[in-house]
Amino acid sequence: MDFKLSDEQLAIRAMTRDFVNNEIMPIARMYDEEETFPTPIFDKLREYGLFNLAIPEEYGGPGVDKISQALIVEEVARGCAGISTSMEANSLSSYPILVGGSEELKKKYLTRLTNDGEYAAFALTEPQGGSDVMGTKTIIERVGDEYVINGEKCFITNASYAHFFVVLAKMKGEKGSNSFIAIVVERDTEGLSVGPKEKKMGLKASNTASVMFDNVRVPVSNRIGEEGEGFKIFMKALSFARPMVGAQSVGLAQGAYEEAVKFAKERKQFGTTISNFQAIQFMLADMAMNIEAARLLVYKAVYLLQEGTPSITNASFAKCFASDTAMKVATDAVQIHGGYGFIREYPVEKYFRDAKIQQIYEGTNQIQRVVIAKEILKD
Repeated sequence: MDFKLSDEQLAIRAMTRDFVNNEIMPIARMYDEEETFPTPIFDKLREYGLFNLAIPEEYGGPGVDKISQALIVEEVARGCAGISTSMEANSLSSYPILVGGSEELKKKYLTRLTNDGEYAAFALTEPQGGSDVMGTKTIIERVGDEYVINGEKCFITNASYAHFFVVLAKMKGEKGSNSFIAIVVERDTEGLSVGPKEKKMGLKASNTASVMFDNVRVPVSNRIGEEGEGFKIFMKALSFARPMVGAQSVGLAQGAYEEAVKFAKERKQFGTTISNFQAIQFMLADMAMNIEAARLLVYKAVYLLQEGTPSITNASFAKCFASDTAMKVATDAVQIHGGYGFIREYPVEKYFRDAKIQQIYEGTNQIQRVVIAKEILKD
């Protein structure tokens, strides 16, 4: 058992931390206030090889190992979880193609993300079926050498900027887990429309919108895997993505914790800094302890991915515990700041707002507990 990072991984983390400190943290508040998509930051992340992290070198990606990807996501989220969410949307969209796509699909679409600087969106969630994937209402029907899609997806990250969508739809008239198709849909396809940008509580630098499909016709060649394999492909893709949500949550918690420590050392009450009060010390100690526990769960889940033995249980452990930790740490960071924590001038206010969604997207934490319970109780 080895808890050491390699020299290369340490260098990647150090480079990313410097980038975040110099390029993201000074402008994170601005993008949050203006609710604008930080394209200049994404362009710089591409230049540094910190974008499209899931894509192998053969398709133009940085080809980093999974531990390095988690380290990068963690550091970027420490600076701004909105930026890390939109940054990782390309990775999330890549997973179904990497998991089940033909070589032709991989070369066609993954290289567009890397070499052409395009964006993609992972279109799974629906207005009536957030965590209930089996309740998907988006219908797909084969007509000759095309598929026709009708339905709506909501809460889709980067939808307003995506050049193509990776979509899960249910075959018309079919039921069960073998009734789904995963498919790539071009943005300019007739009948596809994107709704207005959502106004969100947090992650304001990240774009979120709905996508509507009205008799959208897509070539059969755009299908990922075989008919009926869509559900399996998307679930496997999420098992790759959830540990990275855990990494993001760890980064967010780390950022909130660092601000709390800094404030506690500076803020004076009753003739001394509040860092000398045992109540504050215990809060900081619990923050540090839970962040480290979350980090270790994330690294284990990511290590298993890297070894080619992804674990559904460990992925859910990581996502669930880390995001609960992020919410608790951000809440306590605001509490340590007192009234100042409620003022937007102080970073902990943003960390608090950004933390909540970590417990919700890519499978709510209630669903993660269902997954964990199912795994430990099965024969």
